[in-house]
Amino acid sequence: MELSEFLARPKLNIEFYKRDVVTVAQNLLNQYFVHKESGSYLIGKIVEVEAYSKIDDEASHSFKGRTKRNASMFLGGGHLYVYLSYGINYCANIVTGEIEAGDAVLIRAVEPVYGVSKMAINRTSNNVVFKEMNRDLTNGPGKFSKAFNINLTHDAENLLGENIFILENYSLREEIISTERIGISKSKNLIRRFYINNSKFVSKR
Repeated sequence: MELSEFLARPKLNIEFYKRDVVTVAQNLLNQYFVHKESGSYLIGKIVEVEAYSKIDDEASHSFKGRTKRNASMFLGGGHLYVYLSYGINYCANIVTGEIEAGDAVLIRAVEPVYGVSKMAINRTSNNVVFKEMNRDLTNGPGKFSKAFNINLTHDAENLLGENIFILENYSLREEIISTERIGISKSKNLIRRFYINNSKFVSKR
């Protein structure tokens, strides 16, 4: 699609984000994540997510309450929560629910759909050159954030603004798979990872 066709779509509104974290996680699949930077756009279709809740989820950063690191999780639905994982990768999360809820959805993978050459440049480092549409380009939370140039400066970003936002895409019905989450040691039994079954950009099946 042309850029104008993407931008003609409405942004997800605040009511979308204010719902419970599992509902938002499931409904984020297939929507378009957009990062506008220096006049250029990076756009990806969300294909894999994980839900994290303050109430019943020991794997959630907010489970033990507010800290300086996780403060953005308590801003209420429609904000971005970004953190540095193991000192290596940035992870981007969509905050959900009401103010102080402390819930968020981790974006694990997207399918690149616009600005792919720029994403490949962003992923290129240590003499490793990424080809456009390589499935490894955005098939993991750290890979996604690097390709989309998301870092700690974007923590607490309002998703109703002009720089980072999500556009509606309800045109297709996709088969959604629900599983346990990846790489956690607590609350492992919770079925809160969701992905689009036919997407080659899912990080793990």
